[in-house]
Amino acid sequence: MATAPLTLVIPTLNEASQIGECVRGLSWAGEVIVVDAGSNDGTIRAAEQAGARVLNGASPGIAAQRNVGIAAARHEWVFALDADERIGSALAGELSAVVAAPQHEAYRVQRRNLFHGEVLRRGHWGRDWVVRLFKRDRRFGGKTAHPGLEIPESQQGELHNQLEHTPYRDLAHHLDKIITYGKMSAADLAAQGRRASWSDLALRPAFRFWRDYVLHGSILDGRLGVIHAGMSAASVFFKYAFLWERQRRG
Repeated sequence: MATAPLTLVIPTLNEASQIGECVRGLSWAGEVIVVDAGSNDGTIRAAEQAGARVLNGASPGIAAQRNVGIAAARHEWVFALDADERIGSALAGELSAVVAAPQHEAYRVQRRNLFHGEVLRRGHWGRDWVVRLFKRDRRFGGKTAHPGLEIPESQQGELHNQLEHTPYRDLAHHLDKIITYGKMSAADLAAQGRRASWSDLALRPAFRFWRDYVLHGSILDGRLGVIHAGMSAASVFFKYAFLWERQRRG
């Protein structure tokens, strides 16, 4: 495959176990930028050895790190990638073709999510579309844990091939990420002046479980579906529990 005039931007924080594999799979792209937020596990060395250009010392936060990389991009088109995502040959070919003759200002892609070795086609992970391909004049904003690209949906196109995503190594890692993102989301809510009510703590998690398990079809995934819906509900509970804790501390 010919080199595509495209910059890949990857935010990292202690991703030494997977950043090398991630970067090595991007040899078809014109530039790969890893934006690190102070890793101490060898992430920077692994990224550089794999062929990435590393920008070190960025403020922690997915949006902030992505925006640093976007500002430094050499190419007009940028793809925002995470260390736990992989671009297969079909998607790589499509990206090369799209940036050669773009018809939209940005493009969304569906993630193919692997959960404990199985592809999730139901629940919220089965409906997972993210805007990742865009021109370098765009920036990410919004939520700290799950930022979005600042561009109207009417200016977005859709890619046909999927982005491979393995978000969790195991249940312990899943829970660690739920807690980390819960703290980030609680901070966002607190900054907006929100307070955690009884219904936030009791009803919102219950509704999330019902939505994912019944409405979105995780009930058809057996025990895996129960675990998936339960962890989804836990993510909501922890977000508001951490918000309640912030209130208690004043």
